[in-house]
Amino acid sequence: MASQCSLSTLFPIQSELDCALDDATTEQEKENLTKEYLKKLDEREDLKIPDFQTGLEWLNTEGPLSLNKELSGKVVLLDFFTYCCINCMHILPDLHHLEKKHSAKDGLVVVGVHSAKFPNEKVLDNVRSAVLRYDICHPVVNDSEALLWHELEVSCWPTLVLLGPRGNLLFSLVGEGHRDRLMLFTDSALRHYGEQGLLKTHTVGIKLYRDSLPPSVLSFPGKVAVDSSRKRLAIADTGHHRILVVSLSGQLLHVIGGPKSGRQDGELSEASFNSPQGVAIKGEDVYVADTENHLIRKIDLLERRVSTLAGVGAQGTDKEGGAMGPQQPISSPWDVTLGTAGESEGNVLWIAMAGTHQIWALFLADGKLPKGSESKAGTCLRWAGSGSEENRNNSYPHKAGFAQPSGLASAPEEPWGCLYVADSESSTIRTLALKDGAVKLLVGGERDPLNLFAFGDVDGKGVDSKLQHPLGVAWAPEQSMLYVADSYNHKIKVVDPKVKQCSTLAGTGESGDTLGPEFNKSCFNEPGGICVGDGGKILYVADTNNHQVKVLDLFSKTVSLVRRVCVDPLGATKAPKLPKSAARKEMPPVVVSAGQTLIMSLTLSLPEGTKLTEEAPSCWALSAEGNEWLLESRVVTGEIEDLSKPLSISTKLPAVIKDFNSNPSLTLVVWLYYCMETGNACMMKAASFTQPLQISANGGEEEITVALRISES
Repeated sequence: MASQCSLSTLFPIQSELDCALDDATTEQEKENLTKEYLKKLDEREDLKIPDFQTGLEWLNTEGPLSLNKELSGKVVLLDFFTYCCINCMHILPDLHHLEKKHSAKDGLVVVGVHSAKFPNEKVLDNVRSAVLRYDICHPVVNDSEALLWHELEVSCWPTLVLLGPRGNLLFSLVGEGHRDRLMLFTDSALRHYGEQGLLKTHTVGIKLYRDSLPPSVLSFPGKVAVDSSRKRLAIADTGHHRILVVSLSGQLLHVIGGPKSGRQDGELSEASFNSPQGVAIKGEDVYVADTENHLIRKIDLLERRVSTLAGVGAQGTDKEGGAMGPQQPISSPWDVTLGTAGESEGNVLWIAMAGTHQIWALFLADGKLPKGSESKAGTCLRWAGSGSEENRNNSYPHKAGFAQPSGLASAPEEPWGCLYVADSESSTIRTLALKDGAVKLLVGGERDPLNLFAFGDVDGKGVDSKLQHPLGVAWAPEQSMLYVADSYNHKIKVVDPKVKQCSTLAGTGESGDTLGPEFNKSCFNEPGGICVGDGGKILYVADTNNHQVKVLDLFSKTVSLVRRVCVDPLGATKAPKLPKSAARKEMPPVVVSAGQTLIMSLTLSLPEGTKLTEEAPSCWALSAEGNEWLLESRVVTGEIEDLSKPLSISTKLPAVIKDFNSNPSLTLVVWLYYCMETGNACMMKAASFTQPLQISANGGEEEITVALRISES
């Protein structure tokens, strides 16, 4: 690729325009200044940039693109990004907004130029996953060796470069927060070259990778939290914009949000999220870092409602805070964990505020930060981090620097007394002391606070150990061990904080989805979340790019999946189709009332000499086709593992009945897979029970039970 020109040629020219625009007071004045600037650039012949090198890997296109062919006659916006970077994520809404306004037929094409920071980000499959995760719909080129980056002398992520129809430099914008200037430059360029007849209206061959993929139960799950007392998990199903609550055996209990993004509060069936990440669960409350909505949300499973606790629904730039939650703008919260600040236990929600490189506190009850003043319930404010993207440790929390903190784990017990922080862009695990806010290094990184490139995959002590963009941490108080999702090394690691020793626990270091089942033979793909269950005996891992939640048994040292069967990938309202041979039975009507819990007690038996097939798990699905409001527009499902006692399936009817005059019904479908105990013959039996409901306006008992039976002979 022969060098032709770089941004250093453009900057002196554009700086004059930038200064003039800063002083301009009207939109017309800004448009006139930009038009004169473009006329001046047209007189220059030294602003044409080199073309993309041949042989690069392209995504979302039918083939490679060239500035001299497919992109000739277009205004082209180059987005130099790396997919780990929160600032790069922050400009994606600006690009979406621009692409909605102007199409390729209008003369505009956006091209993402992926220029990796981490070695893991050079791999095409990983870039492809990021393109899917961020819903990028424009062409992306994987410039793994950053050739065009170096040719143009780009120096920071993100950088936007706008080109004219000859591949000539027009404008450059560095960093985030330039939507108005980006729209001005793009609108002016399209108008200027359109008036000259230099724009071409041809389309560019777009072929979205997402369109070729089958649906999946989970899509890029970001985080997972365990409620050991009630034996259930909360999963951030990030790519589906929803939160799932499932039993530890995999039974789906609640689906909140999805499959489309949104920011709706209210009933569980109406609520929506936008790429949620962090989750914390306590009792009947699930706290959610609703990342791309820039909100903290609360799911009340008892009241069956979702509410907003903090954030205004748009990215904030405030680095101090102090307002009441719903009035306090925040920026890309990535994880949450419950803690204590003051006298009242569990009165604060700690927030990894990735967007401003800080740790914040949301007070759920009155409390007080270490060395701080009293804060009223609902207050949301910064606790630690200056807001500068650094790996800076300091005894004073406001002078410390984080770099995109993405995972939190609370260890209030002495002698630890700290919050562990997975600081992804510095590739470190840090500690934040609960008594005074002092920030210290635990493992990873290096001592220079400005070096955010001290990454690797090295087991060892303290600064001698190396990580690569860790996103999750989990504390096991019973063993005094910290577990780390070392995301870009595709590993789970364990840290002994007493001696600062970091060691590989599971994973080969190569991305993959192999279930060993041994730890050292199992593969992960950018695991983003981790939590500890069963008294420190079990780890649950959100294996993000594999679209799975995995279970690591620390006793047997084996890896398995959280089993979830008979669940439609996008929470459909229809149960899977029954075979023609299935037995169908309509039950006598039962009288029910609003808010009542209906329990279906199902007795199952198999022919003598047979057993359930482990390889094909038996399951059930409860639906309400035609009256989906009964089940909040979803199918409730679960596994069948034990036939020694009746299977109890319960559903709580809505507190508000939509139509007392209707005669709705529930349908329970059962699939049994069983084999001969001696021999290889295996069979399947399916059955359907329709339970008509008679809605009564009069209240009844809290629970009502109906008995069902399937017997085999």
